[in-house]
Amino acid sequence: MKKAVVLMNMGGPNNLDEVEVFLKNMFNDKYIIGAPQPIRALISFIIISMRKNEAKNNYKLLGGISPIVGNTKRLVRRLAKRLQNIDVFYEMRYTPPFASEVISKLEDYDRVFAIPMYPHYSSTTTKSSIEDFRKYAKKANLKAEIKTIDYYYHNTSYNKAIVERIKEALKDDSAEEFELIFSAHGLTQRTIDKGDPYQEHILKNVECAKKELKNQNINFKNIHVAYQSRVGAMEWLRPYLEDKLEEIKKSKKVLIYPISFTVDNSETDFELDIEYKEVAEIQGFEDYRVAKVVNHNSYFLDTLEEIITSLDI
Repeated sequence: MKKAVVLMNMGGPNNLDEVEVFLKNMFNDKYIIGAPQPIRALISFIIISMRKNEAKNNYKLLGGISPIVGNTKRLVRRLAKRLQNIDVFYEMRYTPPFASEVISKLEDYDRVFAIPMYPHYSSTTTKSSIEDFRKYAKKANLKAEIKTIDYYYHNTSYNKAIVERIKEALKDDSAEEFELIFSAHGLTQRTIDKGDPYQEHILKNVECAKKELKNQNINFKNIHVAYQSRVGAMEWLRPYLEDKLEEIKKSKKVLIYPISFTVDNSETDFELDIEYKEVAEIQGFEDYRVAKVVNHNSYFLDTLEEIITSLDI
């Protein structure tokens, strides 16, 4: 039986010309903007018009390309070495390579493991990616059996990977001197009120990570949850990260772990590491650190292997 793994993520511009493509595809996703057409198209147009120039300038500061691109390619290479007899691909929801491109390479496979790079389930991420992948597989009349997973935030190896990254960010300093904030990508309160389990999964993931920190005798001054990346005037999940930083600023030292992501991207390398760093400096923090996410950490490779094994039945 010939098998393949496809890692599915949101994507990010491969170059500055793709910035507008990224924004257009994202804000025309019915799971991102829930309004019906043509209202969704109008809302998307307004948002893109307001954001595209700023977004391009931000990506210029990151070298003209989203960090998600190189980090994903490295993850694919490392995972392929681990699996040996299973080929590894990746596809992105809003930038190339799209699902349609990758599916064209899967004609000769018998089983495909389509694994979201989102550890927490949300209609805006996991559901959108899986539906899109299956839609193009059906259009292409792909004969391979497609197996996927909705979430894996509770996986022990995954939480060990999180703690490894936190330890790397601490270096030789004591955790007891720092506040730890698990920063999650924001979601509108309206989406949660409709039954999306994302916030519940985030909070459960934090409890799993706290348990692993305790197992390794890593004790922070306090541990918090906050949300970043809101857009527009709607009510989003609270507390907002800037408000949480203001609340704990007397502690002077803070470490941020971006708990929503498995692969570093513009929201970790720019938004957290540059924009929120400026906020923290204004608030008087003496030490502000952002941990890398799991990327190709060996424990995350273990996690992916474990997922594949569980699906391969």
